[in-house]
Amino acid sequence: MTIPREGTNLDPWYGLYAARTAGLSASEVRALFAVASRPEVVSLAGGMPFVSALPLERVTASMERVMREQGSRALQYGSGQGTPELREHILDVMALEGVRAGVDDVVVTTGSQQALDLIAKLFLDSGDVVLAESPSYVGAMGVFRSYQAEVSHVAMDDDGMLPQALIERIASLRAQGRTIKFLYLIPNFHNPAGVTLSWERRLEILDIARREGILIIEDNPYGLLWFDRPAPHAMRSVEAEGIVYLGSFSKTLAPGFRIGWALAPHGIREKLVLAAESAILSPSVVNELIVSDYLASTDWKGQIDTYRGLYRERRDAMIDALQHYLPDLHWTMPNGGFYVWVTMPEGLDSRQMLPRAVKELVAYTPGTAFFADGSGRANLRLSYCYPTPAEIREGIRRLAGVVRGEQELLSTFSPTSAVDPVLPSSHVISPPPQLG
Repeated sequence: MTIPREGTNLDPWYGLYAARTAGLSASEVRALFAVASRPEVVSLAGGMPFVSALPLERVTASMERVMREQGSRALQYGSGQGTPELREHILDVMALEGVRAGVDDVVVTTGSQQALDLIAKLFLDSGDVVLAESPSYVGAMGVFRSYQAEVSHVAMDDDGMLPQALIERIASLRAQGRTIKFLYLIPNFHNPAGVTLSWERRLEILDIARREGILIIEDNPYGLLWFDRPAPHAMRSVEAEGIVYLGSFSKTLAPGFRIGWALAPHGIREKLVLAAESAILSPSVVNELIVSDYLASTDWKGQIDTYRGLYRERRDAMIDALQHYLPDLHWTMPNGGFYVWVTMPEGLDSRQMLPRAVKELVAYTPGTAFFADGSGRANLRLSYCYPTPAEIREGIRRLAGVVRGEQELLSTFSPTSAVDPVLPSSHVISPPPQLG
């Protein structure tokens, strides 16, 4: 066999990869998460839903019923758009957030992550720009970068993205001759920031997008997991042609089914179906039928209520522990979802601090994972969805010891010159699955 000259000792085929694969790279953070998965480590890092709260006997009953009554269909190829009965159920789910649509408007995907990949494949050319909140979901940014696009952040506060900042960013990019392909938003219980975009700002941002001719990707995996009050209705509830709406059963049911969806305008929908068929032929029919049966035979709205109560209790445990152990830090107060966004005192670096935290048997996600421009060193994301309240309190106690140790070091060596910030390389940080 002739080995390509551009190969390496580790990978003789290196020289044959497409140029876009230069952006695919693991990170030292990913390696640390392998250590953080040890049972003695309290992980406040991963966005894993607490699936043990599901009525597993009902899930099992749905599995058995599907195989008993529709086994041949379940094990066969299916439609690239997804089964009609599942798409009907998806309409019922979206109606809870004010979205009205038809069965033909929905495309079932292998998790909403695949929907992001399909959208990126359809729209992004090398050098294009995607607008996103500051910070933004690491999994989405990785997808956009893998298609050689640039993520440009827009500032946000406790009420979500700032419309004026969006106007200014669009003007700046267009003055540079850049091509903006779409605006990516997580309006409800944001990952990682935990905040929710206010209704007034939703309308303002919609007006800006219409005026500027910019498509909006509305990613909404957490919207039904509210605590004290529902989130405002989806942006898609008042705008059908300028939005691709993404949803998922990964947070409200279980991620193992890998069932998400995209609700898109006609032209985009047709291309999404073709792209999905090209990628995977069809979603998993057996999983589609199991989820459909579960939704038809179980009080799924009551189960979401159960999740809300469970996550609210864990959110409260985290906030109480932060107030007790780390009162000098700042954090967001989420009204739903999975995450608290923490800001540490100036001079502390969440990325550099992570190895010491893992050594003290606590893990979190550094803020730098959620920025494309090297920002976020003073931030970290804490997840309360999976650990128990007792584990959360212990994890925050351990984290407080790490932070105090870092502050003492900073105080001791403060006369030294500051270290220049390290900007990210062109590589895409590939997050571990549980980081989402």
